Amino acid sequence: MEANGLGPQGFPELKNDTFLRAAWGEDTDYTPVWCMRQAGRYLPEFRETRAAQDFFSTCRSPEACCELTLQPLHRFPLDAAIIFSDILVVPQVPKPFSGLGKKGKRQSRLKISTYLHWTEGKTGWKRWSLAEFYSPFPPSYCGLNRPCPPGVQWTLMTYMVEGGSSSTMAQAKRWLYQRPQASHRLLRILTDALVPYLVGQVAAGAQALQLFESHAGHLGPQLFSKFALPYIRDVAKQVKAQLQEAGLAPVPMIIFAKDGHFALEELAKAGYEVVGLDWTVAPKKARERVGKTVTLQGNLDPCALYASEEEIGRLVKQMLDDFGPQRYIANLGHGLYPDMDPKHVGAFVDAVHKHSRLLQQK
Repeated sequence: MEANGLGPQGFPELKNDTFLRAAWGEDTDYTPVWCMRQAGRYLPEFRETRAAQDFFSTCRSPEACCELTLQPLHRFPLDAAIIFSDILVVPQVPKPFSGLGKKGKRQSRLKISTYLHWTEGKTGWKRWSLAEFYSPFPPSYCGLNRPCPPGVQWTLMTYMVEGGSSSTMAQAKRWLYQRPQASHRLLRILTDALVPYLVGQVAAGAQALQLFESHAGHLGPQLFSKFALPYIRDVAKQVKAQLQEAGLAPVPMIIFAKDGHFALEELAKAGYEVVGLDWTVAPKKARERVGKTVTLQGNLDPCALYASEEEIGRLVKQMLDDFGPQRYIANLGHGLYPDMDPKHVGAFVDAVHKHSRLLQQK
């Protein structure tokens, strides 16, 4: 499996390919596990590192990204080292969200041309090789799988139109109803930016790609089918084609559409090897709906990590029993929260490894 997902030369020998094998649908000796936002504010060392510079300057720094990526691996036996970045690096312009106004003062008359800077392909983001990225750290860390996490088009559009987070996405959805043609144009621009970004990540050494449609639940079935699903499919199709044209080995692709359970069957046929689930989806029912055509990932409620370590172990065992031992990657149903106890994150990871090995022995 080492050939799958390796772009440039210069990496140490891959020592743990369990995550990749599970993503490709191959049998594994135990269930691999990683956490969304595993490099995040719940770690004191993360907060200390991040205090030195602003967020997007951090994302541009190979040294800072490397340190943040590997911080959780110093603590936990995770099966993947997710490259530290942010879903919003794609729509960045010289002044992030320039002209959108402050949160609470959002504008619905965004000029798409403001964001065309990115399509020129000269952004300065992630231009460094991931082999260089890992060079200061021990080979044992370099031997882990390296997924990369960008956002998908609708989610990116919401931040661009809203100018920040929103509980309703009302201004972004206003675009869909009042300006459907302009919405499709913006979504196409984002597609044209995402594809070379993702291919570039693989060329730099990323071994898997996870795309986040974090605001899928704001759309509902009809709007999702019209404004999200076609572009989700297109990204997978174009990335795979361009990797082949570039002579790069294929990598597994993961789609995570939070609250998008109404489109689970469609997502399973969208060209991705893995479908991530949030905690509102019952694992057994999800498996029944998609069969064994894709690997499933998820889906413990992040707030379960507020429970005792004993209770976390019980919940993990139930989750593993429900998903089954194969074609499965353990994760939370969303990212880690800033006030979570790192010890409980460790309890989650350890419980997955322990119970999945016991499950394999049955």
